[in-house]
Amino acid sequence: MSLIFSAADMLPKIRLFEYQEESMKGETIAAISTAVSSSGIGIVRISGDQAFEIADRVYRSPKGKKKLSEQQSHTVHYGYICDGDEVLDEVLVVLMRAPRSFTAEDTVEIDCHGGVYAIQRVLEAVIKNGAAPAEPGEFTKRAFLNGRLDLSQAEAVMDVIQSKSELALSNSMSQLRGSIKNRIQKLREVILEDVAYLEAALDDPEHISLDSFDETIEGHVRALLKDTNHLLENCNNGRIMKEGIQTVIVGKPNVGKSSLLNCLLRENRAIVTNIPGTTRDTLEEDIVIGNILLHLIDTAGIRETENEIESIGIKKTKESLEKADFVIIVLDSSKELSKEDYEILDLCKNSTGVVLVNKSDLQQTLSMQEIRNLSGKDVISFSAAKGDGLDELESYIKRQFIESKIEEKDDLYITNARQKEALVQTKDSLEKVLESIELGMPEDLYAIDLTNAYESLGKIIGETLEEDIINKIFKDFCMGK
Repeated sequence: MSLIFSAADMLPKIRLFEYQEESMKGETIAAISTAVSSSGIGIVRISGDQAFEIADRVYRSPKGKKKLSEQQSHTVHYGYICDGDEVLDEVLVVLMRAPRSFTAEDTVEIDCHGGVYAIQRVLEAVIKNGAAPAEPGEFTKRAFLNGRLDLSQAEAVMDVIQSKSELALSNSMSQLRGSIKNRIQKLREVILEDVAYLEAALDDPEHISLDSFDETIEGHVRALLKDTNHLLENCNNGRIMKEGIQTVIVGKPNVGKSSLLNCLLRENRAIVTNIPGTTRDTLEEDIVIGNILLHLIDTAGIRETENEIESIGIKKTKESLEKADFVIIVLDSSKELSKEDYEILDLCKNSTGVVLVNKSDLQQTLSMQEIRNLSGKDVISFSAAKGDGLDELESYIKRQFIESKIEEKDDLYITNARQKEALVQTKDSLEKVLESIELGMPEDLYAIDLTNAYESLGKIIGETLEEDIINKIFKDFCMGK
């Protein structure tokens, strides 16, 4: 195989291998791996070559004779954590020897009582006896560098922690089990085989023929593009799973937007008065409907105003509409449509959403069919005062997103912006291969673009990333994970 492929592919791996070797020779680290708050238990995690020796320095068994470094892996030991002669806490200590641990290093987890001061004292004792304070995400970074996880799985760890709905958790767990890794590896294998054959044929044309290979590569590239495009098409649904449906509640002042928010939240979160313009800024809250998250944004009422603060709120309302996945337009069914109502309907004409005709408990002035014709959207009758129509609205949202846009099946949804960008780069490189084939360009150009696609896919699973990018990814992790 020529150096066109091997240099492009192997150099990043060499850099990553050197970085991995440096990491594995690093200090033994420790951190609190549970929330620092009053709770039933708290866990101090220690990972590295000296984990058992450090644990021995702070641990005392009931009879004072047991050494943790002499015990079997995956065992639990009762005793006390001490700072010199001072007993800090009564604990259980879990031992995990490399490579059978999260980091693939020797690991000790000390299960303490969950008092903030008590667990902090235990951590201080561990650090005093030789451990270094862990950086944010350092345990997961070590798991990645030691081959325990690929980068897509490492990123899924934080997604699991931050999941706010059943679908988000299910998708994150699928990624943690290797769904992205497995799909990307299959795509890379196809590219690798084609590039290997191309390079071999270019190096030894007398014995390896490229006759009709253009057709073979074109077929493979079109299949790869189909898979890549499918993953990219699912990225928006993946974002919705992770971040929730960006749902903007919009309407003129005093039509019941904040009352609707309170009804959906089942609590009085927003101030509700009869004074128009009460909401001057966006108010954002999350709720779960069915098994998906809605990120609700209650906005300032749209109207003409000379109030500078209210004007800023209206500007933010319009900005929110541009980014919305779903819009709930609230109208007052007891009054004729106003200039502001028509403006709002026009603003939302290209948005996915529904019209909520509020105050259905009062004398009706608006025709449901008229609103349907004007807006081009479905219309639901609603009473914020009585809560009538709330179930219908929630069912409508479920149908729009859960049943039609996000199918609950064994599919892969990319939720990570970095991974999406790598897929875009992959697509661009594959399209260049097809362009070269159509123009009858030399085969060595195919190899260059195919290698670029191979490297872009490698970024997703962490096989072709620089050290600074790896550090940037893990610095956003929580401490102790």
